[in-house]
Amino acid sequence: MAVYTLPELPYDYSALAPVISPEIIELHHDKHHAAYVKGANDTLEQLAEARDKETWGSINGLEKNLAFHLSGHILHSIYWHNMTGDGGGEPLAADGVGELADAIAESFGSFAAFKAQLSKAAATTQGSGWGVLAYEPLSGRLIVEQVYDHQGNVGQGSTPILVFDAWEHAFYLQYKNQKVDFIEAMWQVVNWQDVARRFEVARSRTNALLLTP
Repeated sequence: MAVYTLPELPYDYSALAPVISPEIIELHHDKHHAAYVKGANDTLEQLAEARDKETWGSINGLEKNLAFHLSGHILHSIYWHNMTGDGGGEPLAADGVGELADAIAESFGSFAAFKAQLSKAAATTQGSGWGVLAYEPLSGRLIVEQVYDHQGNVGQGSTPILVFDAWEHAFYLQYKNQKVDFIEAMWQVVNWQDVARRFEVARSRTNALLLTP
């Protein structure tokens, strides 16, 4: 059975400066993300042992740990590719991301309204968490969600396509306690080409929620 592995960064540590410092990128990827990968693999081993021994006293904690670490791994894997040193602005048809731009306008009324909602969702997530732009297949629209820690407050069938990490380890060394400033700066490095690609993939999938008997 394959285990989870830490993906390589699609750029060097300094690629997102000055928005995100090289020190933060290195610590965030090599330490924090790596810890979620290890945690997911360790929990899978513990679940296998529980099955072999038929000892289920810790099942609730193990399932919660698996969801926490695996979600952390998945969200961070998206996060790295959602950013680029020459990104920012807003998605425009001239840049080949017109369908994403149209979907944002249709779902939120305007790009400005979408930006305000995602920024506020990320900045006000209680404790640690994420602000997420996701494709919701039942309605065929884009929605903004708040993720507490790496779980919760998420539509079950939604697919994240743009994620803003609002955990303190993502910004504190550089922005101190000014989470709002970090979220605002994040818009300067959004990789709209990557977001548009994820939107197309999410929209093309047959979701189990849409299947009829």
